Amino acid sequence: MDAVLLLVALPVAVVSAIRGVWSPCGLSMLSSITPMTEAGRGNRFGVTAGWFLAGGLVGGLSLGLVAAGGAALVGLADPSTTLLVGTGAVAALATAAIDFGLAGIDLPIFKRQVDDAWLRRYRSWAYGAGFGWQIGFGVATYIMTAGIFLLIALAVLTASPLQALAVGATFGLVRGAAVFIGRNATTPAALGRVHERLDAVGPLARDAAAWVQVLAAAVLAAVAWTPLVVPVLAVAALVAARAGRTVRPTAVRSA
Repeated sequence: MDAVLLLVALPVAVVSAIRGVWSPCGLSMLSSITPMTEAGRGNRFGVTAGWFLAGGLVGGLSLGLVAAGGAALVGLADPSTTLLVGTGAVAALATAAIDFGLAGIDLPIFKRQVDDAWLRRYRSWAYGAGFGWQIGFGVATYIMTAGIFLLIALAVLTASPLQALAVGATFGLVRGAAVFIGRNATTPAALGRVHERLDAVGPLARDAAAWVQVLAAAVLAAVAWTPLVVPVLAVAALVAARAGRTVRPTAVRSA
């Protein structure tokens, strides 16, 4: 049971990072850092994207470091595993309710965009790493899913600073790697096709972010209490999904 929180937190981190691609910030990055735009600035896309990926990883580690501090404090308190896992289950239900639109909180929240003036002011390594860090930190720009709060909570509840760092690093790595979605955008038409494909799968990413939190709640509840909790949670989630099908639409692209 010691690793159950980590095993649940990692997929939450991955799906939450993927969901962030559809933020105005994420979509803007996929328009601003491409082979076409980097060539226009006299830079190589692979180099800039590499710095972006590195920045994303460091940003995720920074988030993990914050969670690691909380995890260390939880470890000192030495609560029971059942309490930790059960708390994680409750947290997952709460964040899922937000994503399903049942908590009265409209996503996205913290509507902060990165400063695109950096593209003109700084060298490619600086804006690549700088943008990557902000996006990899998870809570420094648009927050598209409450799954980000869940992954932080689960990282803290692991009571292990190393596991908390691993959760943060996973989020940041996936978030930073998203820049490579635009690797084939060598012309305006090709860039348009990239965004068309993203528009098509946006609702799927939105739903996946919500349902992975429901799954996390079911797994943690089953481990903490009893497998009989799972069908109850499944029914509750289906009712919640039906009631919250007016979940906000996919975010619009912002340059």
